[in-house]
Amino acid sequence: MARGVYIHIPFCHQICNYCDFNKVFFKNQPVDEYIEALGREMEMTVAAMPEAFANIETIFLGGGTPTALSARQIEKLLALISKHIPLSSVNEFSSEANPDELTIDKLQALYDGGVNRLSMGVQSFDQSLLKKIGRTHSNEHVYETIQNAKNVGFENISIDLMYGLPGQTMKEWQHTLEKALALKLPHYSAYSLIVEPKTIFYIQYAKGKLNLPTEDIETEMYGVLMDTMEAQGLKQYEISNFAHEGYASTHNKIYWDNDEYAGFGAGAHGYLEGIRYSNVAPIKKYIETVMEGKRPILQEHEVTNEEKLEEQMFLGLRKVAGIAHEEFEMKFHQPMLSVYEEKISRLQKEQLIEFDSKGIRLTRKGRFIGNEVFQRFLIGE
Repeated sequence: MARGVYIHIPFCHQICNYCDFNKVFFKNQPVDEYIEALGREMEMTVAAMPEAFANIETIFLGGGTPTALSARQIEKLLALISKHIPLSSVNEFSSEANPDELTIDKLQALYDGGVNRLSMGVQSFDQSLLKKIGRTHSNEHVYETIQNAKNVGFENISIDLMYGLPGQTMKEWQHTLEKALALKLPHYSAYSLIVEPKTIFYIQYAKGKLNLPTEDIETEMYGVLMDTMEAQGLKQYEISNFAHEGYASTHNKIYWDNDEYAGFGAGAHGYLEGIRYSNVAPIKKYIETVMEGKRPILQEHEVTNEEKLEEQMFLGLRKVAGIAHEEFEMKFHQPMLSVYEEKISRLQKEQLIEFDSKGIRLTRKGRFIGNEVFQRFLIGE
């Protein structure tokens, strides 16, 4: 049974230098046709497995950039969602947003359509760094948009920040954190730059033209992030996420709990009835497939029990609270130690995890090298 719904909007007015998501420039794209196709895909999927959508808790509009759409297109999209997705149990309805695209009429359209959480891509408060990574907004856009959002009625507002950016210094990172925290928002996400294939940064990196901070500096930046957030009363509830009480992202927790969710749109991924799937990515192919009355599935994979165990560990350990014994046994009908005793013992000796009567979680030391810890739970490691 799905707990959440992810809806992919693959359009952007500007492509960021680090982004590897399925996206295209907005201009000359069949945006209205795409929105209609989303409605058809939702309708077909819910009709095929209505029981899977009986208790949806969250909806997340991601991209691309959902706020690249016009206010009229946003209204149309939200009307289709409310028509085809049962909303009675939804408690969190999020949309990603760019600060320089969120006009008052778009904010009003989102709010009136049921969206109650905004996740804004701010990344940095250093204008030269923003230009370097391909962002087009200014700090003034951020301040104005957040105030407008509050005026419209939004209370649950989050911003994304990035560290480990090309040429970024510790002083610049601390300045960004100060500016971000001065906004007194209930939620912050902060991610280190990962140079992904098929991005502008990857091309620059391959040519030796990307001046990245050293690993030691990036580690120090993460430490400063955790300490600064804690000092401001923001609880770290996941490796990259910090929130005041009651404002942790319910939608993202679905992923970390390894629970099921539906994915709609070109290139979207989902996990329904034990099957992970991905949709066709080219937009025109996606529209054509859906309008022919077929779900636009590109690949499907039935997750084995062994894979479910792996996923439970490397996704669940992203949460600061970790994985509870009770949760593990409820899903797999066996104690965690019966599967991972040797690996848990080694990681404890290395002071990378804590293990007690409640469950398992990363130590502070473990959070710095989380990916290495996660890999230890993969098959064959």
